[in-house]
Amino acid sequence: MKILVTGGCGFIGSNYVIRQVIKRRNKVLNIDSLTYAGNIENLSILNDNVNYTFVHGDISDIKCLNKAFRDFNPDVVVHFAAESHVDRSIDDPLIFVKTNLVGTATLLQASLEHWKNTKNNFRFIHVSTDEVFGSINDKSLFTESTPYNPSSPYSASKAGSDFLVKAWQKTYNLPAIVTNCSNNYGPYQFPEKLIPLIIINCLNERPLPIYGNGKNIRDWLFVDDHCTALDIIIENGKIGETYNFGGNNQTSNIDIVNKICEILDEKKPLKSSKSYKALITYVKDRPGHDFKYAIDTSKMKNDFNWKPKEDLESGIRKTINWYLKNEKWWRKIQKKIYHQERLGLEN
Repeated sequence: MKILVTGGCGFIGSNYVIRQVIKRRNKVLNIDSLTYAGNIENLSILNDNVNYTFVHGDISDIKCLNKAFRDFNPDVVVHFAAESHVDRSIDDPLIFVKTNLVGTATLLQASLEHWKNTKNNFRFIHVSTDEVFGSINDKSLFTESTPYNPSSPYSASKAGSDFLVKAWQKTYNLPAIVTNCSNNYGPYQFPEKLIPLIIINCLNERPLPIYGNGKNIRDWLFVDDHCTALDIIIENGKIGETYNFGGNNQTSNIDIVNKICEILDEKKPLKSSKSYKALITYVKDRPGHDFKYAIDTSKMKNDFNWKPKEDLESGIRKTINWYLKNEKWWRKIQKKIYHQERLGLEN
């Protein structure tokens, strides 16, 4: 299979590209503009692999996209590329509009022309987020039919991109599928997101910043489980459908932080013998902070017998082990791009 991936140097994208090239032996063309969160070193393991090609390009550039489609002739597009940090979207929303809306529309148009010209068994897979549904405050879950109610410029731009994909599917019959996932975590996640931020701050013995009272709830999905679900949808998903991916792990932010501290207390205890929990610091909540996200994955289970392999305990342990073994990777990112106080709190 020939897969065109957008944003393959980002967190989820790089995990997906490595899986396709090494484990599944597919050919991948990765288009990435290498913004702050795109790290070409994530895919250094593929530098000499003949099944992997990298193009430094912007999904808003129709000439770049048309050339990529013409040269590579993909069977599938998996669209990860997006601006995805809520705090950044509050500071600079127009970048999110450009990438997530204009970029997606441009990619859809290039995909449509490719599909019309080749008439092959083509599929367009759009990777989105549960944040498009807004916040829920009770025991209900997000289903594929939950009305959209975005709260931030980020989630609004992703909601718009979902609607664009659905419009191209309905209007032009583009063979497209939308997926909405819960919070991902795992190897290669950029250090501004909650889980890697807390792990790294623990290792640096720096404060562990928690928004508000820490009671905000998220569903956590290990990135490998997400990649597995995407493969299932590529092979068996129904055109025009939406599929929700979740980890079945609805957990508060403070409980996640406590879990990380407990595992690191065991694996790499402080010399002072204190718990890393002593570093927890509560900070002012951000504007429009959604209280709870929780995904209903019954459609994936009923249609494809899919469920995540990793529970929160096993997934967090695997993630911590990766960050312990790859200190050079995250220290280089911190040194190159950030002052420590600019990192994070994203959740």
